[in-house]
Amino acid sequence: MISDNLIVMEKAIKLIKNRSDIGAGTRGSDLGIDAIEIAAINQDSDYFNQFEFEDVKTHNESIYDKNRSTSAKRIEHVVEQCTRVCHAVKKNLEQNYFPIVLSGDHSSALGTISGIKVAYPELTLGVIWIDAHADLHSPYTSPSGNIHGMPLSAALADDNLSCQNNEVPLETQEHWEKMKNIGSEGAKVQAEDVIYFGVRDTEEAEDKQIEKLHIRNYKVHEVRYRGLQNCVEEALAELTNCDMIYISFDVDSMDCDMISYGTGTPVPKGFDQYEVIAIINQIIESKKVVCLEFVEVNPLLDTKGNKMAETAFEVLEAVTSTLILPIE
Repeated sequence: MISDNLIVMEKAIKLIKNRSDIGAGTRGSDLGIDAIEIAAINQDSDYFNQFEFEDVKTHNESIYDKNRSTSAKRIEHVVEQCTRVCHAVKKNLEQNYFPIVLSGDHSSALGTISGIKVAYPELTLGVIWIDAHADLHSPYTSPSGNIHGMPLSAALADDNLSCQNNEVPLETQEHWEKMKNIGSEGAKVQAEDVIYFGVRDTEEAEDKQIEKLHIRNYKVHEVRYRGLQNCVEEALAELTNCDMIYISFDVDSMDCDMISYGTGTPVPKGFDQYEVIAIINQIIESKKVVCLEFVEVNPLLDTKGNKMAETAFEVLEAVTSTLILPIE
């Protein structure tokens, strides 16, 4: 149980709810937050009554607009949405809240990262990306044009032009430049300060980018073979120079066969929820975490009822308990 009398590293938790799925290729992740809340209700948990929350305005109706760009679908609206998320995260950090961002598709992470960086421009940000996918595409390389596969490239401000295989219209290029400069100009994080956990479904352009940028990826089999605690300790040591850490948790990092297919791009051979909880909790214990984000629960694709949302809530409740410290 979570105590009613609590602090979070001397900050109160604020839930930021971003029900947007316009960066995804499949509709439904906009319903993920509600599915998680239903999971909490069904478990007789009052989690969502314990914390203040803020709803971010969305533009989901743009999904019905004719795509003007196949290399970056609905990019003008994704820029708008990430800007809203950036402002929400920045505002809440400046008000001394600890933001837990609950989002639809993973394009939102760019807005979150941008908001953190604008709130703390002089501090070095580390990013721990728990995901089945690298999300390192740009409009120049993306095979699908879905922007939920691009947030890290935008945050790194790296287009990976050496792997370009798309002709990108000028209008899309202009929107992409705006996307990379949300909140402040240029890169929000450096490649040496990005660490993956669980990435296992990538395209050639991303593989070359990971190799070029030397981004460390702790794959599922390595974490199990070497020991989860050892791998997280090593990851934190690699981020020693970082003043703060953002954790981005995509539920597709979990094994779809073991857990659920209730996510836009399910991938087998992933983590279970207990491994994810252990990874996040150990990172939280470093006292450097300033923001968490949960993304990509899609109840419309769940063949096991509401299983993915239930599992996501299990992770959410467990890591929130680690964030919370009883007042002495």
